[in-house]
Amino acid sequence: MRNQHKILSINPGATSTRVALYLDERPLKVEVIRHSPEDLSSFKGALDQLDYRKELVLEFLRENEVKVTDLAAVVGRGGPFKPLESGTYRVSEKMLSDIHSGEVQADHPSNLGALIAHEIVKGTGVPSFIVDPVSVDEFIPEARISGLPQMERRSLSHALNMKMVARKAAKKLGKKYEELNLVIVHLGSGISVSSHRRGRMIDVNNANDMGPFSPQRVGALPVTGLAKLCFSGEYTQKEMIQLLTKKGGLLAHLGTDNVEEVERRVDGGDQKAKLVYDALVYQIAKEIGAMATTLEGRVDAVLLTGGIANSQRLTDCITRKVEFLGQVLIFPGEDEMEALTLGGLRVVSGQEDAKKY
Repeated sequence: MRNQHKILSINPGATSTRVALYLDERPLKVEVIRHSPEDLSSFKGALDQLDYRKELVLEFLRENEVKVTDLAAVVGRGGPFKPLESGTYRVSEKMLSDIHSGEVQADHPSNLGALIAHEIVKGTGVPSFIVDPVSVDEFIPEARISGLPQMERRSLSHALNMKMVARKAAKKLGKKYEELNLVIVHLGSGISVSSHRRGRMIDVNNANDMGPFSPQRVGALPVTGLAKLCFSGEYTQKEMIQLLTKKGGLLAHLGTDNVEEVERRVDGGDQKAKLVYDALVYQIAKEIGAMATTLEGRVDAVLLTGGIANSQRLTDCITRKVEFLGQVLIFPGEDEMEALTLGGLRVVSGQEDAKKY
């Protein structure tokens, strides 16, 4: 009988810390620990929350009567680190140093994943890992160039979920991920549309900067109009970034970021809601077509995933516009806990080697 591996996965987000205990591929316990604004108000930045969140994870282990030494690995979410290839990385002193010193691309709670994992296993001999961080970067050189030398295109995306569904799709298609050309779309509060050529994500829109608008983000904008808005005196820099990344898209047009509510309005005859909804579908499909050109039209499948891929209406609308490219496969939801666990499991079970940060 093969060895079984008990793995703890940790995913810190803006208002929650998701924790999961798996036995190989089987979830034993999954919990979402919520953090109220009051809980977080005393912390200046994400890194200041380390001890607070670590203690909550340790309490999760105590409640489930699990010792750290019972674990085969602890896996944390990887944040917007330096550009990295896809894979599972062992948490190292260099990684920890970069996070603590701010040598990352953004101050985000996901940076805590590696820190919490490291703190929990310290002195036990249990390994800690991160998997497919936000900063997975496998761009071909021409994908980096924008219209200004001062602004290189950056690879920041929902890589963790997209890489997982790529492997699931490959299994469904009876091939290896490394044999396929895929366009993968993560549909969430931000939308990432990516092209994958034989196991590498060669291009993706940064959902904060470009691509289709989404429930909360503005996507690509007319740049001269944006420049005028920035210098209008109406917004500070902080307010402008909030507008572009948290208050745009569906929320700006319709006062809600809930796709189901928008669909109800459409069914109720709201013509503005219908126009904006149709525009959302149009922009997503257009970006899929653009990514297909990076694969020279040789697309084995288009994959739709993420939280709002639970809307069959939305995925049907997108499918009708892009199915001429090839089959469209739907993987609704975003099970990042499974993705983290499977990444750690592939290493501890000997299927692949951990990468060096």
